[in-house]
Amino acid sequence: MDPVYRGLGRCVCCFWLAVAFDIVGLVVLLIGVFVNVFFYDLLIYAGAIVIFLSLIWWVFWYSGNIEVPPAELEDDVGLLKKDKGGISGAVRRLSSRVSSSIRNSLRRNGGPSGDSRTRAHRSAREPPGTPQVAVAMTTMNPHPTVSSVAGCDVAMPHTTTETLPT
Repeated sequence: MDPVYRGLGRCVCCFWLAVAFDIVGLVVLLIGVFVNVFFYDLLIYAGAIVIFLSLIWWVFWYSGNIEVPPAELEDDVGLLKKDKGGISGAVRRLSSRVSSSIRNSLRRNGGPSGDSRTRAHRSAREPPGTPQVAVAMTTMNPHPTVSSVAGCDVAMPHTTTETLPT
């Protein structure tokens, strides 16, 4: 038998934390407004921030008390019925087959991973006739550029990168 929740619902702790944050924030804010202290602005901002943080507890309390019938949860938590027929069952089976075949082909081919072992394994499987692209980098200007910074002449070589077309 399901427990019966009255009044505040399931998340009573979150409710009382939200109320406590609201009360503390309001008290700190009102002290900052009406009491003559030199750090009144700090109290006003702190009270507003505490009231804002109480929203987190209100959201927890509200979302914890949302009730969803188990029939609507079937698709979300893996409680699928195996005897589902019709178009939705056929679409679900087709989708499952396509996604599992894609997943299996990625596992077989090494997948889109950045793992160095996978890359080395993939390059070892390439056929011997696969062309490789060579890239050459060199300094193009043999004469250094002289720039003057704060009265000091500094020789800086001008470097560029050149790549071959694929």
